[in-house]
This record gives sequence, structure tokens and C-alpha cells, in this order.
Amino acid sequence: MIRGIDHIELIVRDVEEFIAFFEKMGFKVLTRTKHHGSSAELQLPGENQPIFEIHQVTGEENVGVNHIAFKCDNAQRTYNDLLAKGVTTMREPNYVPSTGRTTVNLRDPDGWRMQLVDANRKAPE
Repeated sequence: MIRGIDHIELIVRDVEEFIAFFEKMGFKVLTRTKHHGSSAELQLPGENQPIFEIHQVTGEENVGVNHIAFKCDNAQRTYNDLLAKGVTTMREPNYVPSTGRTTVNLRDPDGWRMQLVDANRKAPE
């Protein structure tokens, strides 16, 4: 079951520059990882605020919004439910050690990237 927006991932040229920018706007750095080379998660104070995940542009990526992730009770079960309802534009669930979460990448009807993630956050490995 989808419970809300978990995070919005932005691909940026300079992670440190964006961290400083978001901190000036009142965001708090939750974590820094080596996910995608260099990555950080930031969030505004208060309950149920979505997280902005930013990472350094690499390879053939473009700077901008990469995806919107939806918080699920269980990404595997949500994947199975959507598959049963005929959603076929999904990849199988994948555990990501650098974030400690299971994700499911999918595309909307126009091809935009979205993601399902487990609501429970674990420490990155």
C-alpha cells in the first residue's frame, strides 16, 4: 500500500553546493552516502515531510528531477499488488545496500520514472 511521498531525487552538478543551498532554506542533512558516487538526503523540520535525495550527475544522466519515490508499507507486496492489477512497466524489487532499502523502479504511462520504497529506513551498509 502506498502511504505518501517518500523522497524526490534530484541529480545535481555539485552535491556540496546543493547541501549548502538547502541548509540555508532550513533543511537538515539526514545522511550522506556513496550512493551514486556522492549523495545526501535532506528534509525540512516537521512530521511527514518528504525527503530530497540529491546525487552527483554521472554518465549519461541529466541534471534535474530523476524520480519521485512513494513510501510503501512493503515494496515487494505493493509490487505484487500492482502487477496483479496489470501494471507492467516495473522492474522487480531490488535491495540497495548503500541505502538500506528495497526499491521498485517503474514508469508512468508517459515514461516518467517513479519508485516504490519500503517506509522503514535502515542504516546504509
